[in-house]
Amino acid sequence: MIKEYLKKNILVTDGAMGTYYAETTKDYLTLCELANITNPAIIEKIHQDYLKAGAKLIRSNTFSANSISLEVSREKVKEVIEQGYKIAKSATKNSTAFIGASIGPIPKNEVDISDLHILDEYKFIVDTFLNLGTEIFVFETFSSLEYLKEISKYIKEKNPNVFILTQFAIRLNGLSRKGISIKSFVEEVKSITYIDAYGFNCGSGPAHLYKHLKKLDIFSDIVSVLPNAGYPELVNERTVYVNNPEYFSEVMFDVKKLGAKIIGGCCGTTPSHIKKLTESLNKNIVADLDSFEDDLIKTSSITKKNNAFLKKLENKEFVIAVELDPPYDTSIEKIMLGAKVCKKNNVDLVTIADSPRAISRVDSIMISSKIKREIGIDTMPHICCRDKNINGLRSGLLATHIENIRNVLAVTGDPVADVDKHSTKSVFNLNSIKLMNLISDMNKSVFEEDNITVSGALNLNVVNKDAEVSRMLKKNRNGGYFLSYTAYL
Repeated sequence: MIKEYLKKNILVTDGAMGTYYAETTKDYLTLCELANITNPAIIEKIHQDYLKAGAKLIRSNTFSANSISLEVSREKVKEVIEQGYKIAKSATKNSTAFIGASIGPIPKNEVDISDLHILDEYKFIVDTFLNLGTEIFVFETFSSLEYLKEISKYIKEKNPNVFILTQFAIRLNGLSRKGISIKSFVEEVKSITYIDAYGFNCGSGPAHLYKHLKKLDIFSDIVSVLPNAGYPELVNERTVYVNNPEYFSEVMFDVKKLGAKIIGGCCGTTPSHIKKLTESLNKNIVADLDSFEDDLIKTSSITKKNNAFLKKLENKEFVIAVELDPPYDTSIEKIMLGAKVCKKNNVDLVTIADSPRAISRVDSIMISSKIKREIGIDTMPHICCRDKNINGLRSGLLATHIENIRNVLAVTGDPVADVDKHSTKSVFNLNSIKLMNLISDMNKSVFEEDNITVSGALNLNVVNKDAEVSRMLKKNRNGGYFLSYTAYL
């Protein structure tokens, strides 16, 4: 039924439930899903407010309805879901609007929670909705595709006629919280045949999301776009969104012109936003796209840098790389002299270690950049996962590319020594394989015109060589172009 509607119509959804509930009740602490039991009248009124504003799809007040987020038993979760769906049914009884079962990501914030437990929780939630007669599932605000393929297949096996929409939260930099690009999401989700539609909600305001979407050729698919109202501000110690429905509707009209089939709002949006959006669609006025082209920001033309080291590898020529360790202090004369000697003796590449043995040294990217600029020899900084989270690693990689460095070595990093653990904490947000995957993703989304070649470390001095070979192959599958084995002469 919803597929037939989408063939001829733009489907307008509701806006935010959580932030609008907080604004309406002045309760900024309680999860709104619990109000399905404690205050069902206010939840039904919110649904009705969105329906009056023109929404043709409302999402059940069940986004955080899982035992981990609510910290309740599954029996209580079942009650929250059943009541939430009952309220949505009651709100739509005199309308032709659709109801989507809203399911958010289940947080894996405890060490002892396994993937099987999380998947089983999703199945429990899905079964509860299916028993209520749910025909539309809306998985929203996900930062990866983890579990979505399995649970979508599970739903379709139980009822192949169910419509499944999966939505991902993209921040203003075009990445999810887990560092996955909008382009990678599209490529992967399109390969999952159980998913009927995909899109993006939360994480970004309408203008930033529009900027990323207009670079993609995806609108022959059923694509949803449900951004935040904008970016929140802190007022009297509370997080609030500026009320800007006119601006929101203007940008969303341009999103619709790109080809989005499902449009609506997320955090900070209210019935006023949805009303302005539906009015804009009904007037069918062609807005001026140029006003959102952001003339102040132009993409600079990219001249692909020559990667002589990579070319020699591709031509199967013998290459020589020399590893130099940065200093512990600001005395760089020795490492600069070493780089000069390497240059003079036709060494192909100088590699720069990243604080080996967890002892602080000069930053590998900074010293690699200085050597490349001043000595004129190609460099390959080691990028270590121990000391930086995803944001820090990504920032360093962007700087690496700006400095015209096109080869990096991804390493997990030595752990912090026991004697230092009271004052120095390891991060290990990623390991070397996940870092390779991050760089591969950035090569697709950020460096697509001039890739960074990523290498990995290979240790041949191990007892279990089969395990090392298996890890070597895994590194290769995740973007490791070549593997480095250090021989001490």
